[in-house]
Amino acid sequence: MKEWIITNGLGGYASSTDFGGMNTRRYHGLLIASEMPPYNRKLVLSKLDESIEINGKKTALYTNEANGNISSGTKYLTKFEKDIIPIYTYKVSRVIIEKSICMIHGKNAVAVIYRIMNQKSKTKFNLTPVVNYRDFHLLNTNTKFEFKQTVSDEKDKVQIELSGRKINIGVKGAKYSEHENDIFYDMQYRIEKERGFDYQENHLVPGTFTVEIKPNEDKEIVFICSLDGDYGIDFDEITTISGEEIIKSESKRINNQIKNSKLLEKISEKYEDKQVYKDLVKKYIVAADNFVVYKPANKLHTIIAGYPWFNDWNRDTLIAFEGLLLVTRKFDIAEEVLLSCIDKIKQGLIPNGYSEYNGKPLYNSVDASLLFFEAVQKYLNYTENYDFVKENLYDSMKSIINNYIDGINIDGNNIYLDDMDYLIVSGTPKTQNTWMDAKVNGVAVTPRNGKAVEINAMFYNALKIMQSINKHWNKKLSQAEYSYIAKKCKNYYEKEFYNEEKKCLYDVIGDDKIRPNQLFAISLSYPVLDCDKEAAKQVFITVTQKLLNNYGLMTLAKEEEGFAPKYEGNPEERDSVYHQGTTWPFLLGQYYNALKNLINAEENEENKQNLENTLSQLKYTIANTFTNEIVNGNTCGSICEIYDAIKPKQGKGAFAQAWSVAEIFRILLDK
Repeated sequence: MKEWIITNGLGGYASSTDFGGMNTRRYHGLLIASEMPPYNRKLVLSKLDESIEINGKKTALYTNEANGNISSGTKYLTKFEKDIIPIYTYKVSRVIIEKSICMIHGKNAVAVIYRIMNQKSKTKFNLTPVVNYRDFHLLNTNTKFEFKQTVSDEKDKVQIELSGRKINIGVKGAKYSEHENDIFYDMQYRIEKERGFDYQENHLVPGTFTVEIKPNEDKEIVFICSLDGDYGIDFDEITTISGEEIIKSESKRINNQIKNSKLLEKISEKYEDKQVYKDLVKKYIVAADNFVVYKPANKLHTIIAGYPWFNDWNRDTLIAFEGLLLVTRKFDIAEEVLLSCIDKIKQGLIPNGYSEYNGKPLYNSVDASLLFFEAVQKYLNYTENYDFVKENLYDSMKSIINNYIDGINIDGNNIYLDDMDYLIVSGTPKTQNTWMDAKVNGVAVTPRNGKAVEINAMFYNALKIMQSINKHWNKKLSQAEYSYIAKKCKNYYEKEFYNEEKKCLYDVIGDDKIRPNQLFAISLSYPVLDCDKEAAKQVFITVTQKLLNNYGLMTLAKEEEGFAPKYEGNPEERDSVYHQGTTWPFLLGQYYNALKNLINAEENEENKQNLENTLSQLKYTIANTFTNEIVNGNTCGSICEIYDAIKPKQGKGAFAQAWSVAEIFRILLDK
């Protein structure tokens, strides 16, 4: 059973499974609307249950799980496909029903378009919306729904007022009949049960739309559901929209992105079958598009970290930045995303994320501000637009460096420069402000307070980028200031972090567990370890031998105490192993960058050729693994957040993750 997702560019989405549209998560639904884009998301339309009457015989096409039983609509399902949008095809007797689902971009609205190819039959098609209005993180166990229905004179549309919100639903050419006290009791979500959460809820079933279909008629039926008000479709307009035009518009939007990316102009000679490359580009554009959303509050675009439950997290945004926006040549949006990152900067701290309920910035991150510099450098690599940086970003970049040196203590971050060794200290035993941030009952699972290996690599990289930018502008004094601190940091870094016994870097000074964070020392634009020196080479060898697999890098080596390769169980059990051995695909991006840096620094031709062979093999393995994953894996057309480190290496966590998609496709499409 595979999951799928399509999005509306506002943080809202539709998502379900290929198994007849049976929802297996509380987060599944045909309309999850964002009331304060991209936040405050609500489940509005759980699903749409269809039945068809052929010559008086009624057949249910829907598939639901309730009370331990699964309804049997899938036996009529002959095909499921997802290219840009999901399409289900059913056959009952000699009648073919094709069902396409499409979000309306920029709207809290979904369209479900049916094409029914009828035979010599008297046929009726029934559409029954299963409605709710609740926080998408929660479940509704109400046994009574207080609601009001207003049906149009033509009976082709209805406005449902539920929990103080109006939902507009319409089907042109249909007749709507109201139900009385109809509730879908105990819909079950098997994935929630596996995850140790409550897994049953009740939904409102307000009525049914019925459409008459003549013998030998090919008929298009368009079902539209929308929240009323801002970013919605008005009640009067709900039946005026063409289903064909909705699908054409979405297809045109994606194809324009493919064209503007110019990726098809760079078809690699390494692909013997050019169609393979074209298909890869299309899958990439479709997958990447899901994460790019508009934020009306600051009139800027941002990036959703992952679906179904994350919103925009700047750490994830900045790691996914190149793959989602620069490779695809979305330079205008890239500029907006950089501006959005610093929109709420406070004492040199870029927010790690924002509250789902009011968009309030959260400052629990030491790395987001430092990753900003790498994103700016990548932006300059692609655009050379130093004017944009000077006019819009540079002051914030200066503020970050100055505050990291002077000290920051917002929300317990406790960030400061140790003036003895010019290394950054951050966090406390009670805080988690690196990306390995899991807690169980308020206790850090992987405490990383102190001098963390990747944080200091990022700090050095930030200083070198500031030095480079000032050199470009011929600001010699500023250039010298950043150069001085960078040299001090670099001098102490290898002395303090290199672990001679294990031939790797300490994860945090005093913690010798082998983790992938040390890759940042050799993967950034300005590696803090010289990539032509033995220490850098040993780090890469150790990481390769101890942590690399075909789905990414494990978060802890097998030999280390606490290694846990499988992500499963209740919330506490899962959080306790989140960074204790599970595999993260996004780290392949850092591994790939590190390998390229080693190649560029290698002067021995034989060694260089061996490294280039390793690079080719890496790309081959990634291509085989993930082109199969996006077709046959957990999620149709996307890549999960994490994978188990042991077979069958199932996808876990968020079923569509921005930095996974960005980094994997960036590698595959790199020359």
